[in-house]
Amino acid sequence: MSQPVPVPVPPISDPRLRDEESPILGGGIGDRLYQAAITFFALCIPLLLALIAIEIVVAAWPALREFGFGFLTSSEWDPVNDRYGALPAIYGTLVTSAMALIIATPLALGVAIFLAEFSPPRLRQPLAFLVDLLAAIPSVVYGLWGIKVLVPLLREHVMPFIADTLGLKVLPLFAGPKYGVSMFAAGIILAIMILPYISAVSREILLAVPRSQREAALALGATRWEMIWGAVLPYAKSGIIGGIILGLGRALGETMAVTLVIGNAPEISSSLFAPGYTMASQIANQFNEASGRMEPAALMALGFVLFTITLIVNGVARWLVWRVSRESRA
Repeated sequence: MSQPVPVPVPPISDPRLRDEESPILGGGIGDRLYQAAITFFALCIPLLLALIAIEIVVAAWPALREFGFGFLTSSEWDPVNDRYGALPAIYGTLVTSAMALIIATPLALGVAIFLAEFSPPRLRQPLAFLVDLLAAIPSVVYGLWGIKVLVPLLREHVMPFIADTLGLKVLPLFAGPKYGVSMFAAGIILAIMILPYISAVSREILLAVPRSQREAALALGATRWEMIWGAVLPYAKSGIIGGIILGLGRALGETMAVTLVIGNAPEISSSLFAPGYTMASQIANQFNEASGRMEPAALMALGFVLFTITLIVNGVARWLVWRVSRESRA
């Protein structure tokens, strides 16, 4: 049997199709200009972040040099004698953010699981839109609602119920007078504000879990809940944790709503019913009235601490979400 004769392929003669001259394949002047432009815009973001960090450090340097590590461990804030410490603000920030996560995480995960696994298709998008709409409400509106509605409700009904009816006033967490404005109120406001962020990220992560995970669990005889608990949630665990940490980053930096309901007292108290301060609220309250050389520097040092913590928290959250997304594409 005769072998087939290969048909020679003529060389490409059209110069428009050659790699070195094709604008599509990377050789055209337009493509090079476009690449340079988008590279410049991409570099602007880390450059802007670096400039912000440098500016904050330069402004905070007098306080950082004067107080050193003691700035983080001191509870004194005395503008008269130029003695400053960030511990009460750091404490208030951590307490209110932790309380917000404790309240918001179960609610947000419940919403995400319902929308991803149980919601009818015709209701999924409208319900998701309504939940995400919570993130669009301005912070000051949350604060005004907190002053007019939440604080009186806590002072007259919720706090007395927790302390007296349930008898929990013997615990340090719920001891002391019931002012309404408190770290407790700030934690509830923050929980409402971060709920849509945790819910949105968790929902997208759950929807990204491969269908084969669900089908394999159901094929082995698992119920729907067992399938979610044993197959879907473990696969999406890193991404869900990333969403929770992303919500934490949002809570750490919240300013206006917290300022209006936390009471703004630079003190450390074991009771959630006591007023307090966060780093963001202290900066917002005192920066315009700061005088001298050291007080503005101390507030900028407080801002540098908040900037560093928020940057680390958000970086970890983004990395966890990216890792889950990469695994789902593999």
